[in-house]
Amino acid sequence: MAISAADVKALREATGLGMMECKKALEESGGDQEKAVDILRKKGLKTAEKRVGRATANGLVASYIHHTKRIGVAVQINCETDFVARNEELQDFAADLCKHICAFSPLAVSRDQIDPTVAEKERDILREQVQEQHKGKPEQVQEKILDGMLGKFYAERVLLEQPWIHDDKQTVEGVLKALIGKIGENMQIVRFARLDVAEPAA
Repeated sequence: MAISAADVKALREATGLGMMECKKALEESGGDQEKAVDILRKKGLKTAEKRVGRATANGLVASYIHHTKRIGVAVQINCETDFVARNEELQDFAADLCKHICAFSPLAVSRDQIDPTVAEKERDILREQVQEQHKGKPEQVQEKILDGMLGKFYAERVLLEQPWIHDDKQTVEGVLKALIGKIGENMQIVRFARLDVAEPAA
């Protein structure tokens, strides 16, 4: 089918990608804009996977103060070049990420940064719940239920696994990978700090 210039323009505005990429995606999707966005997103994720592991020696630090002045957030994102650190899309992502952290209070960037004591304590609490609620079920079944509950805990408390503040169908990691695929350079959320006057100092 013929793809109109208006359709290509609309997809470009939605994704920020090149004209030829958008046209090919529309042709592949039969002119369906939503399917074309999904196609471009998947291609971007594949590109991102290839770039993971490349050194990120540059980057930026973004910050946000909530309008109540009671919560403040700072986040460090590293990238490969100083040029990309100045990229407007990366800076917008960093600013939104600060607001996301303010709203969702993650414990760590990734699972491996969660304090082992906290993780073990959560596992023990959840194991007691599983044993109480699923007494008659085999141990293997209980372990699977426990793993599922732990997965939910991590999805709620690990930054990369949390649903994105602007689109809960995507995770923070998914949005980051899409940005990596789009910009063409590896990026990494290194660390963050969230200060809340309602919480005791560590």
